[in-house]
Amino acid sequence: MNLVRALTLRRWLICSALLAVPHTLLAQNPPHWTYEGKEGPEEWGSLDSTYATCSLGHTQSPIDIKGVASADLPPLQFDYKSVPLNIIDNGHTIQVNYAVGSTLTVGGKVYTLKQFHFHHPSEEHINGHGYDMVAHLVHADAEGHLAVVAVLLRKGSSNSFLEPIWKSIPQDKGKALDVPGLAVDVAELLPRDHGYYTFSGSLTTPPCSEGVTWYVLKQTSPISPAEIAAFAKLYPHNARPTQPLNGRKLLSTKQ
Repeated sequence: MNLVRALTLRRWLICSALLAVPHTLLAQNPPHWTYEGKEGPEEWGSLDSTYATCSLGHTQSPIDIKGVASADLPPLQFDYKSVPLNIIDNGHTIQVNYAVGSTLTVGGKVYTLKQFHFHHPSEEHINGHGYDMVAHLVHADAEGHLAVVAVLLRKGSSNSFLEPIWKSIPQDKGKALDVPGLAVDVAELLPRDHGYYTFSGSLTTPPCSEGVTWYVLKQTSPISPAEIAAFAKLYPHNARPTQPLNGRKLLSTKQ
């Protein structure tokens, strides 16, 4: 075997070996975090340098919404479509990944819905009052700027939108599941009135990135005690404590 062929064979063997290694072993896994204990919210910022904003940031979420100024704000224009259900238990919450084509428009700015997920109890508070659960609808614009719509869930009647989602939660964590023959339209989760509070905030989980625009709907949507209990069986508490306002301006629609 000549030298050129030997070198070519060696490169091929190296590449084949790398491709045989699971991707998770090639990429550095993000630091583990939880909602309690030594890896809980008070420690997030010290778990890894990529999480530093969790402790050093000045516009962190969630917050207790108080001292709000009323203003003439643009309406939230929802254009959500029905999509096949793709669901994952990611180890921190239940998340539904949304197919392309559903948008939120605010004052002429268009955001695409990427996913929605749940927290128990609600992360957002209003004048010191928390709610039973909250759904966070996560959007991004063409430049990658994030906007999150929070739908507060209050104990009451059963929610027909949640029923098929709860029944489809995967048994294995970390594996997204396509549910054959089942579609969801998150517009059904929205309350009838779309008045909202808005402020600049962050992701509520590590890396706690800032620059997120929040829209917290004033009107709640219902969720039954049984539906709350079903989620709480998996996640008894997956809510970050409220963070300091640090002089942020909070605005509210007039209605």
